[in-house]
Amino acid sequence: MNRPAGAHDPYVRVRGAREHNLRAVDVDIPRDALVVFAGVSGSGKSSLAFGTLYAEAQRRYFESVAPYARRLIHQIGAPKVEEITGLPPAVALEQRRSAPTSRSSVGTVTTLSNSLRMLFSRAGTYPEGAPRLDSDAFSPNTPAGACPECHGLGTVHRVTEESLVPDPALSIRDGAIAAWPGAWQGKNLRDILAALGHDIDRPWRDLPRADRDWILFTDEQPVVTVHPVRDAERIQRPYKGTYMSARRYVLHTVADSRSATLRARAERHLVSARCPRCDGRRLRPEALAVTVAGHDIAALAALPLSRLATVLRPLATGEDAAGTLAADLVSRIEVLTELGLGYLGTDRPTPTLSAGELQRLRLATQLRSGLFGVVYVLDEPSAGLHPADSAALLTVLDRLKAAGNSLFVVEHHLDVVRRADWIVEVGPRAGEHGGRVLYSGPPAGLADVAESATRRFVFPDGTAPPPRTPRAPSGTLRLRGVTRHNLRDLDADFPLGVFTAVTGVSGSGKSTLVGQVLADTVAAHLDGQGGDVAAEGLDAVDRLVRVDQRPIGRTPRSNLATYTGLFDAVRKVFAATDGARALGYTAGRFSFNVTAGRCEVCQGEGFVAVELLFLPGSYAPCTACHGARYNPETLEITYRGANIAEVLDMTVDTATGFLADVPAALRSLRTLQDVGLGYLRLGQPATELSGGEAQRIKLATELQRAHRGHTLYVLDEPTTGLHPADTELLLRQLHGLVDAGHTVVVVEHDMTVAAGADHVLDLGPGGGAEGGRIVAAGTPEEVAAAPGSATASYLKAALSRR
Repeated sequence: MNRPAGAHDPYVRVRGAREHNLRAVDVDIPRDALVVFAGVSGSGKSSLAFGTLYAEAQRRYFESVAPYARRLIHQIGAPKVEEITGLPPAVALEQRRSAPTSRSSVGTVTTLSNSLRMLFSRAGTYPEGAPRLDSDAFSPNTPAGACPECHGLGTVHRVTEESLVPDPALSIRDGAIAAWPGAWQGKNLRDILAALGHDIDRPWRDLPRADRDWILFTDEQPVVTVHPVRDAERIQRPYKGTYMSARRYVLHTVADSRSATLRARAERHLVSARCPRCDGRRLRPEALAVTVAGHDIAALAALPLSRLATVLRPLATGEDAAGTLAADLVSRIEVLTELGLGYLGTDRPTPTLSAGELQRLRLATQLRSGLFGVVYVLDEPSAGLHPADSAALLTVLDRLKAAGNSLFVVEHHLDVVRRADWIVEVGPRAGEHGGRVLYSGPPAGLADVAESATRRFVFPDGTAPPPRTPRAPSGTLRLRGVTRHNLRDLDADFPLGVFTAVTGVSGSGKSTLVGQVLADTVAAHLDGQGGDVAAEGLDAVDRLVRVDQRPIGRTPRSNLATYTGLFDAVRKVFAATDGARALGYTAGRFSFNVTAGRCEVCQGEGFVAVELLFLPGSYAPCTACHGARYNPETLEITYRGANIAEVLDMTVDTATGFLADVPAALRSLRTLQDVGLGYLRLGQPATELSGGEAQRIKLATELQRAHRGHTLYVLDEPTTGLHPADTELLLRQLHGLVDAGHTVVVVEHDMTVAAGADHVLDLGPGGGAEGGRIVAAGTPEEVAAAPGSATASYLKAALSRR
């Protein structure tokens, strides 16, 4: 709708949106409101909120910058929409994973570190006679501040005799030096030692100390003539061999090898130790000698944010520089604490944070930005939040709105949906069966929308499935004396043969207990190794399957079809066609990783990287194959009227019908449907998948395999990013695994999941130092009645809705 210049229109009006699966969508969305975009996973919510509205706001911003930048942005492409009016500038807060660097931390993301360094520089207590330091001297990420020994990392990596030779009863010939490579290279090093006069048949522990130290740690690289032992099958001539110590081999492999497998194998022999020079505090001595409130900067950075605010609050009353800086720090920390992040320390590395925690850190930073009149587009801000923390999130969103901003939120959490001023529901189903706006209006009106998948959850109609009868455990896996992170001498029992939900507020220790301690202990037992935790009942578990939210790949070359293995079956089908056989094409021809069949311009990726100066890089469709990945000759081969690129472009739901007569592919496709991923395209690049989608792809890949023995399945918040209707689908699969005799343990904030579990383990009572204890354990009803549990009241409410 075109309006006269200067006329005030309180709505953002979208006309003809066709991004991804959107079907020429027309919708009017109010500004200055909390607008929730709802619908099942893959319905088109994000395509409308992020792919259309935010993308158009971003495009308009870049239109205002230099022509050079505009030319580059044009390569990325504008959203497919006819017109959008009334759209203010937009800020996106997505659930992006952080770059894997230990130098990025909570403090750097929130800029709290900058203020803390400034406080020490301007108002710190210095030793007598010490010169005042610039703020850079208090940063471990600058040459001025970093400890010269560990370069500001706080740890050093080294090898020890124990890490290189785990079994000293073995001889060198029998493989005592486990850190050495296998096959010929390992034999070569053993032969060189023999040629140098060392006894390679004597038990390692019986060799002289001087010989052992030289073999493992020398930097010398002597060259000797090796006379290999002749065998009956081949004759080896003498050769010149160069010796490399075990330490040199490990460090060289970790630093320089291009093989991820070799690097991972070498890293197992490294021992990480606290830097002896700075004692793990990452800074130079002169910076650590400066204190504020009796603490050096490393000590304050290690404190949970809630505790840091307590330390700084007495300073915040002053009128001097210290008072001003401390007051600013306290006010910013209070916002983070309000968002349920008070258990984090400013030195916590961002790669250890969940995507939800990172998004909330950015949200808190925006609250302090002072912006008004902008649209904040948020991607499931409640992800990873305990229900107790969701109320605080809603308060923060209200404050952003009260400051004169609009909030467009893609969300499944029902508390956020109910709190919305306006709901835009996209659907009715996923992929090609979605892409329509079913409803746009105040929440109450959703009750009358028959097609809405969200309606029955916001307005319960009494059609919920009947309560599940709790199963009896087949045994118990016991962990004793667990001490890790905030867990302190904890005893935990996990019943076997049942579904266990581990609950608790953010930072209470759930992921540490389950994803690390439980899984690592079982894995070590299955590998025939002793773990560092006392455990009972491990013999009852034959197999461990961890299903986490890490990406299935980091480039567009990795995708759904290749990860699940169904692409192998598809390529064989194409290779068996008359056209392929006539040309001599094998299954390899239909791989976009093989030179013969792929598009050479993009090397089979379908995309080319677009690097922007001063702006984030992106991917743009290949101009030669237009994203098809293959060369024209390969695309001429068809199966049932479709070429290989067209099959990769099919959704799982479509492909299930198209490949119904290909059993090997059909098995994978049906399991993907079973976990609610029927809307994804077979060739969907890994870079476009959320953490929750990646986790469900891994689960589907596991479900299609034959199950042998008693398997322990460990999952970390499997319902993240799922609409309640999709959660029902997923739970059906997980409970099916338990019905088949296996054990499922999930870390979960969704109280619907906990209410349907056989056993609940609730950690807390708070996060960080205030957590790490088992507050309650038992059936959902027993935990719902437990005093002192932050989960109890929410679990009780979920049970009442069943």
